Amino acid sequence: MTDTLNRRALQRNQPFRRTFGVALCALLLSACAVGPDYKKPDVTTPAQFKQAEGWTQANPSDAIARGAWWEIYGDTQLNGLVETLNRSNQTVAQYEAQYRQADALVKSARASFFPTLDLTTSKNRSSQGTGSSNSSLSSSSSGIRNTYNAQLGVSWEADVWGKLRRGLEADKASAQASLADLASMRLSLQSQLVQNYLQLRVIDEQKRLLEATVEAYERSLKLTQNQYRAGISGQDAVAQAQTQLKSTQADLIDLAWQRAQYENAIAVLMGQPPADFSLAPTTTVPVLPQIPAQLPSQLLERRPDIAAAERSVMAANANIGVAKAAYYPDFTLSMNGGYSSSTYSNWLTLPNRFWSVGPQMAMTLFDGGRRSAEVDRTEAVYDQTVAQYRQTVLDGFKEVEDYMAQLRVYEQEASVREEALQAARNSLRLTTNQYKAGLIGYLDVVNVQTTALSNERSVLTLLQSRLIASVQLIAALGGGWNAQSGLSQDPEISRR
Repeated sequence: MTDTLNRRALQRNQPFRRTFGVALCALLLSACAVGPDYKKPDVTTPAQFKQAEGWTQANPSDAIARGAWWEIYGDTQLNGLVETLNRSNQTVAQYEAQYRQADALVKSARASFFPTLDLTTSKNRSSQGTGSSNSSLSSSSSGIRNTYNAQLGVSWEADVWGKLRRGLEADKASAQASLADLASMRLSLQSQLVQNYLQLRVIDEQKRLLEATVEAYERSLKLTQNQYRAGISGQDAVAQAQTQLKSTQADLIDLAWQRAQYENAIAVLMGQPPADFSLAPTTTVPVLPQIPAQLPSQLLERRPDIAAAERSVMAANANIGVAKAAYYPDFTLSMNGGYSSSTYSNWLTLPNRFWSVGPQMAMTLFDGGRRSAEVDRTEAVYDQTVAQYRQTVLDGFKEVEDYMAQLRVYEQEASVREEALQAARNSLRLTTNQYKAGLIGYLDVVNVQTTALSNERSVLTLLQSRLIASVQLIAALGGGWNAQSGLSQDPEISRR
């Protein structure tokens, strides 16, 4: 009797044991994943930059290694403007939203590893005539019938071939690329704002120069008019003095619209209407900073656009595994159970229960080459992203070399132009004294004054170019961004 009961119990548990065995096998097989494992593409990295001779090697304590790279210019107002940009720029807001979308896809991919639990309840009201071919209802009347159902279902897909893991890997890499794109766009906008601000401050300095020059020319005109009335100078000298004065006044007026353009650009970068923003003139121009250089290999970690390109390669590599996994069958374990009754009063009772449990295997046997084409497509996308990554690295090296060379040439030019400016100032002083003494005509003075003013403005224009090139070099070096801190953890992205 006991043996009979045991055999019956084993027979009742046999379907469950088989199901459990299939699920266990699926778990054991889930350690494998089809498709190539990711390997970072090789790139040719020089030992050092060609233009790096004479540059200070960057250390972790250097100012440029910090996140707030713009602080190296030592301007508190500039610091505040950039911080406002970080909070309020609408382009940054777009890229933040784009990153949140990519991050949500990662969370969705992670959820695929867990079972899906569904609860369904329904009430159906139906009627069928006695002439129906359904024998179970043909004997009944053609009246109305109610059916109550309550069902709980669990479904879980076993990631036997690694399709889900490859998908998660691709989504994570895409999210990291999106995060790097956000950092790259923020760096670009910061660079634009700093360049606009520095150019505006140089214009303020040019305005002060022209205002002082206009005052000097007004004194020269007054002196020339006095000499004309005294019969010492001719009317041509007065005309020349007036021409010089009015031309300089026109140049001074021209600076106003240039300054307004930079001011409006700064306002838009900070997410503000230009009408509500203004920058008062200052009496100083930020000092040109000393920019330490990194090794070329460090550039691969410090530039967010390079990191974004490399993460895109990782995503493309994982998508190859997803495409190849389509050749293999999908294994799903599902369980359903509930109650079904024609009356509401005894709906949830034991006689009305039903249940089902079992594994399912689904496999495409023929698709006309669609899966093969998809594998070819993903492999081609991978090759494309590898080429894009390598080209981005080359472009990064080129930018750094260009700006280093530019700053080096500007430095040499600044030394020569400073000497030319000192000579022009000295010549102007001597010529003015000779004119006051009546030894030379005013035309000689005009020529020397024009040369002196041209040298003054050239020195300021060169300073402007050096400041802009310094910002561009900092951006080319990656600013204050770093791949280790930028991709190892997600930043706090505030919802707007």
